[in-house]
This record gives sequence, C-alpha cells and structure tokens, in this order.
Amino acid sequence: MGQKPLAAPPQRWVWGLAAVAALCCLATVLVFAPGFLSPDSLDQLRQAQGKAPLTDWHPPVLSLVWRALIALTGSVTSMLVLQSAVLWGALWVLARCVWELTRSRGGSLAVLGVGLAPFVLNFAGVVWKDVHAAFALLAACAIAFTGLRLRDSAPRPAVRWGLLWLGVLFLAYAILVRKNAVVAAAPVFVMLVLALWGRPGRRTWVVCTAALVAGLAVPAAAISLFAAPLQTKQGAQIMLDDLVHVLSVEELRSADVPPALRDRLVASAQECERVGALSDAYWACYRRPADGLRGDSGELTSLWLREMGGHVPGYLQYRLLLFTTLLFETDYAYKAGITRNDLGIAVAHPRLEDALGTYVKGMIEDVPWLFRGWFWLTAALVLAIRPGRGLFALPVRALGISSAAYILGYLPIMPATDFRYVYWPALACTLGLLLLWLGRGRTAPPPAAPGAPAGRTLPVHQPADAGGQ
Repeated sequence: MGQKPLAAPPQRWVWGLAAVAALCCLATVLVFAPGFLSPDSLDQLRQAQGKAPLTDWHPPVLSLVWRALIALTGSVTSMLVLQSAVLWGALWVLARCVWELTRSRGGSLAVLGVGLAPFVLNFAGVVWKDVHAAFALLAACAIAFTGLRLRDSAPRPAVRWGLLWLGVLFLAYAILVRKNAVVAAAPVFVMLVLALWGRPGRRTWVVCTAALVAGLAVPAAAISLFAAPLQTKQGAQIMLDDLVHVLSVEELRSADVPPALRDRLVASAQECERVGALSDAYWACYRRPADGLRGDSGELTSLWLREMGGHVPGYLQYRLLLFTTLLFETDYAYKAGITRNDLGIAVAHPRLEDALGTYVKGMIEDVPWLFRGWFWLTAALVLAIRPGRGLFALPVRALGISSAAYILGYLPIMPATDFRYVYWPALACTLGLLLLWLGRGRTAPPPAAPGAPAGRTLPVHQPADAGGQ
C-alpha cells in the first residue's frame, strides 16, 4: 500500500513531459508552416513533386522521403511535421530518461528547453539537410539513452537489437542526408553500442558495425538503382573554390585546360575578387554552363591535383582563413520565411514568423557568441576532454567528440561560412553541457562484463529535492 503513492507521481510527470513536448511540437509546426524554404529547399521540393529531375546535388534521400510524405498526406507541410516530431520526440525521450535516472524535474524540463534555445529554434522548421542530419543524430542519442535506462532491468536480447537497429536507421539517415556527418555519427554509434551492452565483446562490435554498414549500403544502393538520380559532380565545387582563390589570375590564364573552362576560371577569379566572395565561387562568381559542373568536373579535378601540390602554403592559408571566418564571423544564423518562388508557397502565419525573427535576431544581437563557431568548438573540446566522472560521462564525451569532429571536418571541404554548419554541434553541446551539470555527484556504475546479466548496472539514485535541480 505504501509503495503505490510513490509510483504514481513519476508516471504523471512522464506524461506531463510528453504533453509539454507535444505542445512545443505543435507550436513549431504553426510558427514555421508550411516549413521555411531556401532556394536549396525549393529545389528539393520540386524534385519531390516531380517538377524537376531527381539529382544528387542535394541528398536524394530527402527528396524521396518528402515525395513519399506528399503522396501519403497530399501536403507539403508533412515534411515540417515529420522533422518537428523527430526533434520533440527525441527531446521527450531524453527528458524521460534524465527524469528516471536522476529524479530531477528541473533537469528533465531543461532537456525539453534545449529545443527552445534561439540557436536551435532558428532552424527547427527549415527544411535543410543540415537540420535533418542534426535531428537524426539527436534521435540516435535518445535511443542510446533508452539503452542506458533499460540496462538496469536486463532487457531481452530482442529489445537490445531492436534498439540498435532503430539507432542505426537514424544514424544511416544522418549520413545519407549529409555525407560529412559520418564523422559526427561515429562517436554516437560507439555510445549506442556501449549504452546497450556495457562491455561488448569483439563479436558484438563486428555485428553492430556490420548492421551500420548495411544500414548505409542498402538504401544507398536502392536509391542509385531505382531512383537513379542525375549525377551532378558536386564535389568539384570545393575544388573550384580552391583553384580560383589559391591560384593567381596569371596562373589560371596559363592553366592546361580547355579554353572555355580556362576563360570561366579567369572570369570567376576576377569576379570573386571584385565582389569580395571568399567562398562559394560556383554560385557567386562562376559562369555556369548548361550542364553545371558535370562537363567541367574531370578537368577541374585534374587541374586541382596538378596545382595544389605546388601551392601548399597558399592552399593551407586559404582554407585556414575560411575556417577562421566560420569560427569568428559565422554567417546566416537565421533563415527568414520562404524564398520567393513560382510554386505559390508562402508562410502561413506571417506574424508568428515575425515573432520568431524578433526572438532569434534579438538574441543574435544581445549574445552573438552563441551564434559563433568558436564557442561551440570550444564547448565541444571541453566536453570531449573533461566529461566528468558522473552518471552521464559516456554521452557527454560522445557528444563532445561528435561535435568537435563535425566542425573540424569542415576545414578542407567548407563551401561557405554559414551557422548551419555548426547547427549539430550547437544542439549537441547544449545537451552535453546540461548533462554534465545534471550528472555531477552521481557516479556512473561500472559496465557489465560481456555476457553478464545486465541487472543492477545502474545505481539507485536518491530523489532530488521536490523542486528538482
């Protein structure tokens, strides 16, 4: 009899967290409806609607998912609903796990509050591959936390493998939608396996890794075989940037490439200098032929391979300049509304959009360091190096390594200096810093040995004060 009153409040709190998350999800959909769309987003929407051929310039998996959603619902807004549900669903799972592991009401509410931070909410309803990758990684983290929460109750092998496959699904999607997210997904994958098995043996690691590879290879092959997206050779865009910013105009004039390409390179370098474009030469300065980069990619690659070896100091200086610009002069921290288009799509609630813009742009002006790459790289390194010894040391370190790897991975490939390139680190480090604080004073248990029963691997925590932390 005495046990029942103690069990009811935690369950009510879990449902209360679910109600808050559902309200936040609904509010996100209303504010961003039908989804904020940039030119990139509109291009993918046209592909999803069949009004433009499917290409690999942007990840075809996003367009194909959008196409399926439109076929099911008949609404363009369905993509916004999906990504909002993934964001707030993942945060609710994380908040529930934090509550059950710490009994901190304030801590569990703070986890939900991560989604309302201005540097998270700014892009929460923008249909971008960067946002999709970030939310998929967050969902994988939520599944890993579920594994941590269940480890004390000795879940059946079927539950563990089911959670692994669900986590692999989200990790694979993150990589398919943003190729360079592989460096961010790897630490999250390690966290997922360790959370589910404690001390996995070699065979477990091999099987789990094979599952991740299959989760990537099967949909990638299916998209290539059945959807057959047009190959655009987008990778040459990075080489174009290096060539027109590292080589001098005189060197480009004497480059051993076809005359038409040589003229475009010279004109591009001159135009970039005139307008002060440090990057993104393909869109800012390049006289694009009808086939985009498909016809030029082979020659651009060959020229890059021949020339960069003799321009190593210039190449390193250019890439370092671009990277420091991302860190200290991070651009495009807010995407307002929907770019003018010929599809007849406009923001559904302009006043709500104005309110969001006032909130985000006001915070950009008041606390600009929250929208700078250097701050999130610093936070990531701190979390990776000093995750503490508390209950959440494993996820804190994984989030730090994932964030740092993601930012540093842009050094050789960064096409621009937009905040969306540090969106996942901003989201992950905010969660990591919060977990570091919540886990203080709560020691993590030693992982179970391979094959040992998983029961009692988590300590019994004393409830926090009634108001939480």
